[in-house]
Amino acid sequence: MGRRQFTREFKFEAVRLIRDRGVSVAQASRDLEVGENILRRWVKEFAVDQAQAFPGQGQVKPEQQEIDRLRREVVKLKAERDILKKAAAYFARESI
Repeated sequence: MGRRQFTREFKFEAVRLIRDRGVSVAQASRDLEVGENILRRWVKEFAVDQAQAFPGQGQVKPEQQEIDRLRREVVKLKAERDILKKAAAYFARESI
């Protein structure tokens, strides 16, 4: 049996059940059939940053988007540098 995956909406509803309605973590865990530790982690993530909580698949945090963009740029710049090195070596041989 593989890992269960929960949608972002499910996680939000679980957190709201605990925070807004005052249901205990233990009771919510039994009702939703989700581990207590997982529910506590979801509540903690939600408390840190509600807008960026539970990014999931296809929803990347802005910091991660910037890191990905910079990595792509590094790859591109390295390729350009290598091309220029080869061109410089080629023209250096031609002028001799």
